[in-house]
Amino acid sequence: MPLAADRNTPMKDGEVISVPVAANVKIYAGSLVAASATGLATPGAVATTLTYLGRAEEQADNTGGAASAINVLVKRGKAFKFKNYATDPVVQADLGKVCYIFDDEQVAHTDGTGARSAAGKVIGVEADGVWVQ
Repeated sequence: MPLAADRNTPMKDGEVISVPVAANVKIYAGSLVAASATGLATPGAVATTLTYLGRAEEQADNTGGAASAINVLVKRGKAFKFKNYATDPVVQADLGKVCYIFDDEQVAHTDGTGARSAAGKVIGVEADGVWVQ
């Protein structure tokens, strides 16, 4: 039903979010974090079902733990410099284009013939890494 009066709509900044962690995984501070198909935080990896979230702000060790037993803080909405996967490197011509998750510290130029999930847009390529937003 449409509003008939002013509403104090709740707001969340969304720059740092707390995400439940998948079962039996360890996420390192500074790593590339993705959401699994079930919406749980997991380290970046070669998979087609991941959604790029951002960078882990802390370590979250759920080794041996059940899904959602702990949470991890993830920073979003910024550009982060991840390593460039040497076998399938992101190049300057990829500026403004999507790159792909290879693992929790590397991004790649291609989706690996449909095997890799999208990371984010490339906003810079430097000798020591790729800026991903």
